Amino acid sequence: MNSFDVIVIGGGHAGIEAAWVCARRGLQTALISLDIKKIGLMSCNPAIGGLAKGQLVREIDALGGLMGRIIDESGIHFKMLNTSKGPAVQSPRAQADRGYYAVVAQKFLNNSANLHLLEGMVSGLGVRNGKVTSVLLNDGSEIKARAVILTAGTFLNGIIHVGLNHLPAGRAGDLPARGLSETLMNYGFRTGRLKTGTPPRIHRDSIDYSKTEEQKPDNPPRPFSFSTDRINRQQISCYITYTNPHTHDILREGFDESPMFTGRIQGVGPRYCPSIEDKIDRFADKSRHQIFLEPEGYTNPEVYVNGFSTSLPGPIQERAIRTVSGLEKCRIIRLGYAVEYDFFPPDQLYATLETKAIEHLYFAGQVNGTSGYEEAAAQGFLAGLNAALKLQSEEPFALKRSEAYIGVLIDDLINKIHEEPYRMFTSRAEFRLLLRQDNADLRLMDHGYRLGLVDDHSYDRLQRKREEIKKIRDAHLQEIISPATFNEKITHSAPLTQSQPVEKLLRRPEVNLVDLLRLKGAPEYSRDAVLDVEFSVKYKGYLDRQQALLEKFVKTEGVRIPEALDYNVIKALSAEAREKLNRIRPANLGQAARISGVSPSDISVLMVYLEKYRRMGVPRETI
Repeated sequence: MNSFDVIVIGGGHAGIEAAWVCARRGLQTALISLDIKKIGLMSCNPAIGGLAKGQLVREIDALGGLMGRIIDESGIHFKMLNTSKGPAVQSPRAQADRGYYAVVAQKFLNNSANLHLLEGMVSGLGVRNGKVTSVLLNDGSEIKARAVILTAGTFLNGIIHVGLNHLPAGRAGDLPARGLSETLMNYGFRTGRLKTGTPPRIHRDSIDYSKTEEQKPDNPPRPFSFSTDRINRQQISCYITYTNPHTHDILREGFDESPMFTGRIQGVGPRYCPSIEDKIDRFADKSRHQIFLEPEGYTNPEVYVNGFSTSLPGPIQERAIRTVSGLEKCRIIRLGYAVEYDFFPPDQLYATLETKAIEHLYFAGQVNGTSGYEEAAAQGFLAGLNAALKLQSEEPFALKRSEAYIGVLIDDLINKIHEEPYRMFTSRAEFRLLLRQDNADLRLMDHGYRLGLVDDHSYDRLQRKREEIKKIRDAHLQEIISPATFNEKITHSAPLTQSQPVEKLLRRPEVNLVDLLRLKGAPEYSRDAVLDVEFSVKYKGYLDRQQALLEKFVKTEGVRIPEALDYNVIKALSAEAREKLNRIRPANLGQAARISGVSPSDISVLMVYLEKYRRMGVPRETI
């Protein structure tokens, strides 16, 4: 075939989700990769999830995406993070068998109807009348498409750095993508350079584990996907160790040959995931830094040295890593390196991730300046879905930041100026008490089912969960427990002096709903349903306050701004606000308020302007 409905460029996490959702929507879809055997290959950390990132994966799954299902099938170490804190900041994370993760991803794609995997390098685009019409390959061939989704990751003009040595590559062993950035710049796109890095990999048999701290996986492991019943695969441990002053001294010896400190690297790296040389430079007062030793699979001998990302010269890496406790005799399989690549500032996109300059062209993943597999996958899913909906003449799909972490991600990307790779954190979500990882299905699966992306089995499970939650609330929260019954069984809480309802007793921090239900001889309910009810009772005050804030948020989101509004005529706005508002074209007042450089006083001016014309009877769309 030389013509498709949708072409997805790139086979990373964003490309997988974009291709999957387009094909599921019934569109003839092609995923073009430099090497189809490497589709789904984890370029850096062999793990999925983590703080806030785990919420993204659960949301992708609730909407009908793939990432949660792939990690459930390939995970070797599942862990729920932040269990000592409240449910709002708890996040699932899982180590993957790195090679098998790619195998599972390719299995899903190969078994998907309407989806075709092609090998080649896209070097240009065909555009007619402001609309993308095809992709051009470096062998001179052309493939027509009604929509194109660019998910090229770190491959656009990628350069790998190790010390003062550098070579063109999108990642170790893979050529960069040439020509595409230049094509897009010719169409008026602004571009920039970012960088990311990866640590050395060492042989697992060369580690002295007696000098490290074992981190055991959760037992039982909790799945990411709402369609997974249980994880039956064998789980293995990870390990923790630390650098020391001697390590830091050796690393400093390499600063003169560091591409970061010598200025050879122009791209900005992720502030929240710095290289080891950056850490010891910025935090010179710290005598040690934590290192996580993460196996890359059951049979793969490589261990990922998380926390030791570096682009220092090879001899410095080798000497320094062997000063770390437990790694004195380690064998390095692969050196760490930095990779520098092109990205496109995402204020050039609509909330659908369609580009403003070229219709039916979408960007997703690290080309938008994000870091992380999970952020990429969320964007890929949304870009794929909106490309499909547009081709099928249906309304676009968007999530508010009050509805999902995905909504926060997209809203932040298109409204803020990004000078470093964007990474998701729970602190970015104002409504994180409402946007927990455990209730992603309750929040989002209705959307996925309506869109034809969630199967009947998964949706039936959601309905059963909702029924159980209602039964627990209606049948058990007001049941009375006597002092005799409570004091005999619940010995870790203050004795009861008079009978009280389950709901009141549940407000005690040390009391859980499972124990109270057992006291009353209640039927066995699912863990997720019980925890949902327990959370709503224990955190009722906080939830009520967050709900009040949400209502204010919804009100500002409801004040629409005409797309054609010329902000230059509103002279009371600051010059920066006029420039940013004209560039981003916010859809509503809430979005306008979150744009970098638009102050509260600018929003007040805009409100007065919109209200003035409303009172004059001028239709909003003509303002």
